[in-house]
Amino acid sequence: MDDTEAFPGLSNPAKRALAAAGYTEPAQLDGVAASELLRLHGMGPKGIRVLRELLAERGLSLGG
Repeated sequence: MDDTEAFPGLSNPAKRALAAAGYTEPAQLDGVAASELLRLHGMGPKGIRVLRELLAERGLSLGG
């Protein structure tokens, strides 16, 4: 699974931002603060919402 398939529903800029930061699969985001992800160029509030939903489907969640 490549980084674009790992994060369905996420915009391409947000996917690239995660990949550039070394996040290639949802499990790596478990416990990561949303504020940290928002600092990534290409990640915005909508991307955080999509990630929260994606992680919740897998029993995971973002940190504070």
